[in-house]
Amino acid sequence: MRISQCQHVALKLYTRSESTAGELDSELDVYKRIANSSERHPGRHAVRSLIDSFELETPSGRHRCLIHTLLWESALKIKNRNPIRRLPPPVIAFLLKRLFLALDFLHQECHVAHTDIKEANILLPADSSVMSQFEIQELNEPSPRKDVDSNIIYLSRKMGTPKAFGAPVLCDFGSAVPLDDGLEHREDIQSDIYRAPEVILDIPWTYSVDIWNAGCMVSSNQVDTLGGPESDFFEVWDAFEGEHLFTGLDPEHNTYRGRAYLSEMIALLGPPPPSLLARANLKSKFFSEDGERSKS
Repeated sequence: MRISQCQHVALKLYTRSESTAGELDSELDVYKRIANSSERHPGRHAVRSLIDSFELETPSGRHRCLIHTLLWESALKIKNRNPIRRLPPPVIAFLLKRLFLALDFLHQECHVAHTDIKEANILLPADSSVMSQFEIQELNEPSPRKDVDSNIIYLSRKMGTPKAFGAPVLCDFGSAVPLDDGLEHREDIQSDIYRAPEVILDIPWTYSVDIWNAGCMVSSNQVDTLGGPESDFFEVWDAFEGEHLFTGLDPEHNTYRGRAYLSEMIALLGPPPPSLLARANLKSKFFSEDGERSKS
């Protein structure tokens, strides 16, 4: 390869284990779908693509390594850099637009549900200046390292701030699920605090679970003024409010429980429609026959 063709890249290394085998297959399948999709869709460049992949031979076995274009920090880390732990409304609006473009692309072109929408999976591209800074620092002051069982372990070095940023992209397709297989999907998906009602109630789910994920990050500025001028202003809940819309925390047990999560949903949105409960395999676990919440 000529020097002019060299570029900085990011590597994602999968450790060899049975628990990650399915995740790797899912992620590679999504990247193939992305590569074979239309370049004209406006959401094509709102998702991370794969440059290449290779197998890494080690004493503990073969490990798959994915090669990506260089990205910087996630929306979550950028939010946490702000002393008030929030993002400005213009930044949130742009991030939200990119997220919906990415989801429309994944759903319409790739026929997959992401199932893990959160701030940590939305990253900003960066120019090469941050890596140039890193190289100079390593040359002048190499990172400390040690040998552990014949493996070289390096001390992490903090990255600098890029001179220029790109538009946010949606990443991490290890939990993505193809939905064009004609099957009924009831898998247990999503982070606890972003879990869709269908998942909790054991109802066959589809692309709408991603929209619920986004919905948990989006709320009207004033719920009681819907229809008024204020209802036109929307914010990303986690990024703007600095807290989660739903937590599912059961104060009696001090842990997450589906019952507590459903209670929070109902308190904000009202009871679920009978048509939804009629399809729920776990209806009796949370509701009585007439649709009232079970107290047990």
